[in-house]
Amino acid sequence: MWVTWRDAIQEALYGDDGFYRRERPDQHFRTSVHASPSFARALLELTCRVDEALGRPPAIDFVDVGSGDGLLAARVLASAPPDLAVRLRVTAVDLSSRPPGLDERIAWASTPPATAEGLVVANEWLDNIPLDVAEQTPSGPRLVLVDPATGDERVGPAPDAADLDWLERWWPMCAPGCRAEIGRPRDEAWASVLVRLSRGTAVAVDYAHQRDRRPPIGTLTGYRAGSIVPAVPDGTCDITAHVALDACAAAGERAGAVSTTLTTQRDALRDLGIRGGRPPLDLARGDPAGYLRALSLASEEAELITPSGLGGFGWLSQSTTQAEPIHGRSRSTRSAN
Repeated sequence: MWVTWRDAIQEALYGDDGFYRRERPDQHFRTSVHASPSFARALLELTCRVDEALGRPPAIDFVDVGSGDGLLAARVLASAPPDLAVRLRVTAVDLSSRPPGLDERIAWASTPPATAEGLVVANEWLDNIPLDVAEQTPSGPRLVLVDPATGDERVGPAPDAADLDWLERWWPMCAPGCRAEIGRPRDEAWASVLVRLSRGTAVAVDYAHQRDRRPPIGTLTGYRAGSIVPAVPDGTCDITAHVALDACAAAGERAGAVSTTLTTQRDALRDLGIRGGRPPLDLARGDPAGYLRALSLASEEAELITPSGLGGFGWLSQSTTQAEPIHGRSRSTRSAN
């Protein structure tokens, strides 16, 4: 049975017996959320900045899209100062069932709220939005078809006009054999987040690349139990592909964003106070236990901002109000590689 990669991924991940209907992400791969509680503390700091930029409204949203086990939402709520906690509306968005023991103050939903005012975070969400794969042939771009049971591929029909336009603008393939992952569904998914954001900021964090440095054969990958495996869309593994965040940024602007920052996780988290610096040795002499705690925290923070690891992730921040709460609160564009 030959189907497009988009249809195959949709069924493998989100079908009735799909991977994300059965599995928790932390059982198969480690995200920044699980690497360190400092990631949640940084996003709480960003929430506070958004709150200040909006004039401290009576209620402010924190929406975690692709929440998985709800850990990020739970940590942000648990760490919020009292004056913010009483106004904070926390929503975890995921297709899986609500985790047992999750704080009852956290709303659990399968789709983002119809309207939100505050901060929306999509951490490693866009890379799991199903998409098609195209290959350049002597007669032009063609969709790649896949057998979901085996992962075998063959070339199929030409992409439709909208996807051809997307490829021409965002991922032109220069030679036969080159492949591209058609990110238009990610653009649409991200735009659907922005149109729900009446006031505030939305942040997407993900594996990313930009137009001048697209990988010539794509990035489609499988993950299972912490290991990279062949991308076979049979429902037994995660299927992911890096995100063209520059294309998502343009879609967000069409959806109403008035300011855009495209940077790296390293730069974004350093702006939010994550340094990863070793504690002073004097602390070891005066407070050995405190020194060990500080050293552990520094190690966790360093993992979050290491350029060759999590720190190299792309961060796309877009606001629907004039106040931009990070990176000097003004529009800028930086490399997400």
